[in-house]
Amino acid sequence: MFAALLGIGIGFSLAIQTAINSQLRKFVISPFLASMVSFLIGTVFLAIITIISGSPLGIPLSLISSQPIWIWFGGFCGVIALTTNILLFPKLGSVETSVMPIIGMIMMGMLIDNFGWFNSIEQSFGISRILGVFLLLLGVVLAVVVPEVKANRHNPAKTKQNQVNRWTWRMIGIGAGMFMSIQAAINGKLGVVLDSPFHAAFVSFFIGSVTLMILVGIKERSFANIKEPIKQSAPWWVWLGGIIGGIYVLINVYLVGQIGTGQTVILVLFGQITGSLLVEQFGLLKSVKNRIVPIQILGLVIMLSGVFLIKMI
Repeated sequence: MFAALLGIGIGFSLAIQTAINSQLRKFVISPFLASMVSFLIGTVFLAIITIISGSPLGIPLSLISSQPIWIWFGGFCGVIALTTNILLFPKLGSVETSVMPIIGMIMMGMLIDNFGWFNSIEQSFGISRILGVFLLLLGVVLAVVVPEVKANRHNPAKTKQNQVNRWTWRMIGIGAGMFMSIQAAINGKLGVVLDSPFHAAFVSFFIGSVTLMILVGIKERSFANIKEPIKQSAPWWVWLGGIIGGIYVLINVYLVGQIGTGQTVILVLFGQITGSLLVEQFGLLKSVKNRIVPIQILGLVIMLSGVFLIKMI
């Protein structure tokens, strides 16, 4: 029971993290700067946890040269996923910002399992997985497509170009989810190599932070806006996104060891979808309020059924 509550809790926290980081972006303007702040806070948090655990923060040069180069790319994938979510939130809302990456995660996760990419254990496609994918797509149609078609009927002024742009952002969200699966596979291997999930999470966040600092320096040419949340008396919780991300990584590693990957994924996704529904339904954390309709809830339940078939059977 405790493990189940933890899994649902960290899934819920992912929806909250996206809403928090989107609010942070309103103060710092740049999505890259918002991501950088989140990564830096997460890196400091994980550094403290890693030291407490007794693991070192540094990496021997001999280890760097002896491992495949892709093992260090988890942080880059995290940068892409987090920054994309910050961009998606105001475009699609909380529910779709959770749903689209989930589709990408499942698709890429199945490819990684099937072909054994990133030194993962090969798990070939079966009937249950094919049925799971069907249910996943059916759930997306009910949760996303059908409500949009109904909305367009009641709002003919909505242009075709706006619909095209919305689907473009959805495809970007699916791509972000694919990078999240790649990050998980890489970090899993990194945890084995470093013999510490704490150390692996810290390294991933550290690489992500350095990457974002370089991107902000090149693109924005200034870090001055990092002071804006303080100047404008932003709510204290806008700084919590990075800590939530760090806690998610650590608890996810713990749960996989306790109840396995499949059950962990189900619990986390349930919590994430539930959190996104609540954020959007009630406009939590100053996000835009959008009423959730019953067909969306049905679609999300069917999606979870598909994920269950893919991950559990």
